[in-house]
Amino acid sequence: MGSSPASGRLSGAVARPLRGARPVPGRGSAVDIPEPLPARILAEHRLPNRQDAIDAIHFPATPDDYLVARRRLAFDELLMTQLDLLMRRMRREAGSPAPALQSESELADRWIASLPFELTGDQQHAFDVVANDLARNRPMQRLLMGEVGSGKTVVAIFALLRAYECGQQAMLMAPTETLAIQHMRSIERLLDGLVVPIALLTGSTPAAERKKILSRLASGELAIVVGTHALLESDLEVPHLAVCVVDEQHRFGVRQRERLAAQRGDQIQPHVLHMTATPIPRTLALAAYGDLDTSAIRELPSGRSPIATHIVSGVAARSRAYERIHEEVAGGGRAFVVCALVENSEALDARAATEERDRLAEGPLKGLSVGLMHGRMTVGEKESVMSEFASGKLDVLVSTTVIEVGIDVPEATVMLVEDSERFGLAQLHQLRGRVGRGTKPGLCLLCGSADARRLQAMVDTNDGFKLAELDLELRGEGEITGLRQSGAATLKAARLPEDLELLEVAHDVAAELLADDPQLVDPANAVLGLELRRRLLVSGEEQIAA
Repeated sequence: MGSSPASGRLSGAVARPLRGARPVPGRGSAVDIPEPLPARILAEHRLPNRQDAIDAIHFPATPDDYLVARRRLAFDELLMTQLDLLMRRMRREAGSPAPALQSESELADRWIASLPFELTGDQQHAFDVVANDLARNRPMQRLLMGEVGSGKTVVAIFALLRAYECGQQAMLMAPTETLAIQHMRSIERLLDGLVVPIALLTGSTPAAERKKILSRLASGELAIVVGTHALLESDLEVPHLAVCVVDEQHRFGVRQRERLAAQRGDQIQPHVLHMTATPIPRTLALAAYGDLDTSAIRELPSGRSPIATHIVSGVAARSRAYERIHEEVAGGGRAFVVCALVENSEALDARAATEERDRLAEGPLKGLSVGLMHGRMTVGEKESVMSEFASGKLDVLVSTTVIEVGIDVPEATVMLVEDSERFGLAQLHQLRGRVGRGTKPGLCLLCGSADARRLQAMVDTNDGFKLAELDLELRGEGEITGLRQSGAATLKAARLPEDLELLEVAHDVAAELLADDPQLVDPANAVLGLELRRRLLVSGEEQIAA
């Protein structure tokens, strides 16, 4: 299967007519199935009609008939997905206005000039596109993808500052308290010298402090609030909310993000900047994020060395890995040891953090101070451990993947990942990004099979975007819209990334249809419009289907 770049038409198996006849009577013949696609689309792309495709997918006369039928039904699924996403974008463009933040940014410009580092080209480009988005009276919905450690937080602060200097308010929401606290510290550090009213609001905020923060937000006195799901509470009023930044946005559902945007309380919509440190493959970006504008930060800040990655396989290699940890600590560095489990499990054969911490402290890493952190600890306990690790009181931190995001310890130079084949490439890349964030190079040691394709990919490249493509290829798309948590149906006939070119054709067809008939109500498109609304109702997207 392929597509012609010039015509956008489908070619290969999907373009061949079905040779098979109807199924044998009495064996479930598909009858009276409406054809949703306009005749001109069928003709232009040489597609079989749906009834023939459904017949042939169940009772193919030849192997080629099955291929043609699957591709037709896959095209239908992908077209529905693209129509849904593009209609979301159209509704946003035609919906409630957003506060237009004037293009002059004296405060933000002075802040940028005061930064103790030089912006990368990708960061500067991100500043420019975000500034242009904020200057419009249409709500920004931009997804900012960035390599681990590439400097997305600086772009987020720029957006927050633009709201503040225009007399508006802004929010930054993170999925965990650890990450929210890390953002708060980074913002305070990078805003050094600027007096900006800012507060942290999480589930652990004391009642009296929370009441005070809510009052300051409601009065407009508090310009910026950083927090977790606590920002979604119904008693939160932010009357001048102009900018929302949602970090690790895939951890929030669509409804949660919509509720965040509604905190202003009037008919004005805030601008929303979604951020993720997990590079999204082109296939997934088109399939699940087609309603968002996207930007990417690939460049690492100057002076940042690539992280060296090695596979640790065998007793001798493991002994050498522990020696390297001793050497790094002796040179002023610190180490992470990552385990898949908190405690030992009879069902899973993997090292657990609690037992591994004791084993290392009394064995291979004896003489070093070894700490422990995992998700079952309270926020206060985790903060205490991280403070000890950051200050150097702890040399080694044995942890679960709770350190995957939001941990920034420049002195951390080495990471050992146990049972690394249990992790996906995206997660391994995120974990690896916790080391080498200072002036010294980072080292990542992956315990596992030397023949594992995923681990070898980690050794071969530090490019998170390449790893994301490979990760999708290895694990399949799963529920392709699951990252959006939107309720859209799981793809059944389509196979991604295998059907990427088919997806791109579906995207072009959807854009063409909606350009001429935004509501899909013209007679030629009426059946297609009805089917789209039916599918969205079944999947729970009532607002979209209305």
